[in-house]
Amino acid sequence: MVSPVLASAQDVSLKASSKSQVEVGEQFQVVYELNAEGSGFKGPAFTGLRVLNGPMSSTSSSIQIINGQMSRSFNQSYTYIVVASQEGSVTVPAATVNVKGKQYSSGKLTIEVVKSGRTNGSTAQNSSAERASVSNKDVFLRAISDKRKVVLGEQIIVTYRIYTRVPVSSVNVNKLSSFSGFWMKNLLDENAALQQTTEKINGEEYVIADIRKVALFPQKSGKLVIDPMELECIAQVQGQTDKKRSRDPFESFFNDPFFNRNIQNVQKKLLSESLQIDVEPLPVNRQSASFNGAVGQFDLQASIDKTRMKSNDAVNITYTVTGSGNLELFEFPHPVFPPDFELYEPKTSSQIRTTSAGISGSRKFEFLFIPRVHGNFKIPAVDFVYFDPKKNEFVTLQSKDFELFVEKGSNEEAKESVYTSSQEGIRYLGTDINHIKSGDLFIAKKGTFFFGSVTYMILVFMALALFAAAIVFSRKQDKYKANQSLVRYRKATKIARNRLKSAFNLMKQKSQNEF
Repeated sequence: MVSPVLASAQDVSLKASSKSQVEVGEQFQVVYELNAEGSGFKGPAFTGLRVLNGPMSSTSSSIQIINGQMSRSFNQSYTYIVVASQEGSVTVPAATVNVKGKQYSSGKLTIEVVKSGRTNGSTAQNSSAERASVSNKDVFLRAISDKRKVVLGEQIIVTYRIYTRVPVSSVNVNKLSSFSGFWMKNLLDENAALQQTTEKINGEEYVIADIRKVALFPQKSGKLVIDPMELECIAQVQGQTDKKRSRDPFESFFNDPFFNRNIQNVQKKLLSESLQIDVEPLPVNRQSASFNGAVGQFDLQASIDKTRMKSNDAVNITYTVTGSGNLELFEFPHPVFPPDFELYEPKTSSQIRTTSAGISGSRKFEFLFIPRVHGNFKIPAVDFVYFDPKKNEFVTLQSKDFELFVEKGSNEEAKESVYTSSQEGIRYLGTDINHIKSGDLFIAKKGTFFFGSVTYMILVFMALALFAAAIVFSRKQDKYKANQSLVRYRKATKIARNRLKSAFNLMKQKSQNEF
């Protein structure tokens, strides 16, 4: 059934189409076709129908030249996959779309939903012709491991690959595999488009694509199991037709899926098989004491920024491990420094590459140190031990050693220095931490502590005595001022004594008038 668009412009149309009669539980398509370039498509509310997928949009364009006149056509389609949930008459409202600022609407659709098996003869024949199924040979999922027997720490690559001989879409991951006992790293970009190739299996050609690829490193020995991965996709298959074929020579051409409308979208769940990995421990009898967990194939390089310096200068030694394997999981041995060197925490940096072949790259280990005394020193070579699964043996790589010539630095004044190598944030003072000086020892008495000395005790006693005398004097003054008669008596006595003394002096001088 096709409903014409209700449009104001004659050359633009939005048409809705679907089957006019379906059975309960039957999946079918509702398609909206627009003969222009539109935007802002709004689908209808599918009351009474359950939407399985959509809207799925597609576009096409064509150019025609007739009698020297060129015309261009553009088409857009929006497809829903729905299923009828109950019998009865279902009305699908109009959909809308915008074309050059104007809104256009489709017509409504009316669909009759009947019980399964109760359609008329022609409908039943068409339904049986259109029903289709997807077998496990049409599309399936495999989990492929490049190794099933490894040693502890050895890299394993597991690929989850989909095989299909029918078109599929909307591939969704329902459940990822769990990797208990493994350290895992993804090898594929999850946002990148799937790379498709073809492969023949038992004479049948399949389109294959890697859904997921991971690198695994076992962290314990024994039998480890990788759980299955579960996918869900929509497979597009052609409905079964009557076995009585027409003798029309063009029938095979028009039965091609490009022209054939009898295509169904069928949901299919895919489950990969589980994998068992046998992990053997590393050979203990051949294991070196310097082994720190590196498994793979590696190379070692060492460098130093300078070999001639002054005391209190900062120096950096860099050890670089390159190769493939568990680059991010091992520890690097510390070099042995002279006891008069101040050592800082090492800095680690990585450049890891992930490809379909696994993990490779490099790791740098930088050791910053400061010699505090002058002299000639030697930093011994470092032994880096790893296990090579291909050779089934431990391999020892030895770096070169370094001869250092340290001159005596100036300690006359504290000059601040800043170390600006790749070790960030390290600042030190030239005389911040000085080494213990050797030579003749001269000890002289430079002074005594004032606290607790005899002078300190005398001063404390005098302060206490003055404080007590002040208290006694203050109390006597208060008592004296409280007795007013005594105050007047003492004042009169003092005045009389002064006057008698003055009169006695005048009498001696025979100054009778003043007397």
